[in-house]
Amino acid sequence: MSSSSSHFSILQITDPHILATPEATLLGVNTAHYFNAVLEHAFRSNRKFDLCLLTGDLAQDPCLASYKHILNKLETYDIPCICLPGNHDNFDIMQAVFCTEQVNCRKQIVLENWQIVSLNSQIPGSAGGYLSDKELVFLGECLSENSELNTLIAVHHHCLPTESLWMDTMMIENALEFFDLFKPYPNVKTIINGHIHQAMDVQVDSVRILTTPSTCFQFKPLSERFSLDDTSPGYRWINLYADGSMDSDIVRLTEPLKGIQANTQGY
Repeated sequence: MSSSSSHFSILQITDPHILATPEATLLGVNTAHYFNAVLEHAFRSNRKFDLCLLTGDLAQDPCLASYKHILNKLETYDIPCICLPGNHDNFDIMQAVFCTEQVNCRKQIVLENWQIVSLNSQIPGSAGGYLSDKELVFLGECLSENSELNTLIAVHHHCLPTESLWMDTMMIENALEFFDLFKPYPNVKTIINGHIHQAMDVQVDSVRILTTPSTCFQFKPLSERFSLDDTSPGYRWINLYADGSMDSDIVRLTEPLKGIQANTQGY
């Protein structure tokens, strides 16, 4: 894959929670409508994207219909798309549906002097996150065999506390082991994740750790218990430069979020 400009531009989309039918709602929100709206907003912008990363919880109803909706929508745009699973996903079905040249679940992609490594933090049957020995070994091999490549790691669950007590019970359990693994590799430049339905931008030593709003509803920051707010859905753009530097920011829809049931106890 090559870029016609001086950098590679990535679109991160996360946590769309697509249901089995396009008219269905989750906590009062039509998730398919906002997923479509976020994609349309991103591709109507002045930015040209080279890659789209979808970082988990693609489906709330993890069935063929929900994943086919996502596939059909992504295929309307001429851009490679990499999908990784979240705690709500069925990874077997995902891999069966997302198996085209354009839309797939590839775990590593090289963009000239950058590599994108996608990790599976899913614990089947649990909301929490964990990186298995298999995932850590894979990451270690990518780093040791490509030490000359700048590296972006994509994963669903968060590896740093959010200060929302209920959310932080679900962060990657072995986050310290994860950090210890890539600490010897200065070519690791950034980690991106979803799951927390809010934006964070934290620098840990030389690594920039970014989280991104959901394409549907958002969680209220700094909350002791499950809590929603009515902040608009959004996405993240990331520019990767040849010298190993990067730029990134969040873009939100201008339309307000409609239908949200903010007094709910969970989903």
